[in-house]
Amino acid sequence: MMIHVSDQSRYLLFRGETDMRKSFHGLAALVKYHMQCDVLNGDVYVFLSRRRSSIKLLRFEGDGFAIYYKHLEKGTFEMPQYQWQTSSMLISDNDLLFILKGVALKRVKYRSRYSHRTNIC
Repeated sequence: MMIHVSDQSRYLLFRGETDMRKSFHGLAALVKYHMQCDVLNGDVYVFLSRRRSSIKLLRFEGDGFAIYYKHLEKGTFEMPQYQWQTSSMLISDNDLLFILKGVALKRVKYRSRYSHRTNIC
């Protein structure tokens, strides 16, 4: 894996299907117009393809955009369950690692901990 996933970053998952032909500016437009977030704030934005066999992560690193792209030869990435009718959802660094590694999110059981959540964008 060539990406550093940390609890110091926020990860926002776009809940729609993403055309994986989109690059920096196309994904940034999704963040701005569909997720209604500031793409320049340093958060990591996560996008899944229609078949969920590809994933892209977009982040602005102060002097430019960086993209992490992974395509699975077999299998799919899991979309976390959600309850709200919004275009994005905040996921934890652990959830992102589980998605990238192929761990079934439905079987992961977290013990109770305090969590200070802020607004998504």
